[in-house]
Amino acid sequence: MSNPQEEDNKPIDQEASITLKVTSQDRDEVFMKIKISTPLKKLMYAYCNRRGLKLDAFAFFFLFDGRRIHREQTPEELDMEDGDEIYAGRTMSGGLRANQRQWSYMLFDHNRLESIFNP
Repeated sequence: MSNPQEEDNKPIDQEASITLKVTSQDRDEVFMKIKISTPLKKLMYAYCNRRGLKLDAFAFFFLFDGRRIHREQTPEELDMEDGDEIYAGRTMSGGLRANQRQWSYMLFDHNRLESIFNP
């Protein structure tokens, strides 16, 4: 028979695992098992790998309860439970990047070009 005081002093099981459902913008669902103490970046990379994408190449975001998940957060920090759902999406942006926009202005700045070629 075990002592009840010993049971109360046991540390939380850091090896406990939960299964999370990751749902994409196109309603594709992937179930992933992760330890509650593991940073969620492992789940993010595994999800992108399964979908044939690179997390760093695309502007992906992951949401839990309407809040953006940061890579170093753990399920334990976010109070995730078995069966919780994470939403995975891709940031959509249009237009040119700042450095591309600057370059295009330099190319089409006729006054600047004229001063270069006609000193």
